[in-house]
Amino acid sequence: MKPIFKGVKNIFTGAVEIVRAMGVTLKYFFTRPVTNEFPSEPVAVYPRFRGRHVLKRYANGLERCIGCSLCAAACPTDCIYVESAENTDEERYSPGERYAKVYEINMLRCIFCGYCAEACPTEAIVLEHDFALAEYDRWAAVYTKERLLEPHHPPHIVVRDDEVYLSGPTWGKIKAKAGT
Repeated sequence: MKPIFKGVKNIFTGAVEIVRAMGVTLKYFFTRPVTNEFPSEPVAVYPRFRGRHVLKRYANGLERCIGCSLCAAACPTDCIYVESAENTDEERYSPGERYAKVYEINMLRCIFCGYCAEACPTEAIVLEHDFALAEYDRWAAVYTKERLLEPHHPPHIVVRDDEVYLSGPTWGKIKAKAGT
């Protein structure tokens, strides 16, 4: 093959590839973007998403945490520190005999496994949906009891409905099994 024909063939092949690539670009240019403009646009998370820890209160305002330290014992990374103290008639924080005088979670060490929530006998600690946990200072990542106590309702979180399954684009060809 003469060099001039080889050069024309290479130009033609390159032009076809450019048109193909532009076709892929145009295909996705008119579809809805899958990203969110965080934090101005709320992000929808699933109900089972485990994010930031929150310490719950009873309806009468008393803390649910009784300072038993089972959450700290269940934590595989030792990121929870609990120091308990006795309730008195003058200062009552929880309905039991003890309360958590100091309750700290080092969010840099937490792996969000949820063992602390499972170990809690009073359901005082739960993992809520907040995922925006960035800090400028390492010491600010140690959440104190006052910071962990409710209410915590960040405006950038929307819990999406888990009842309706929305099918989306899939990777490759996946065929559903019969009967599923």
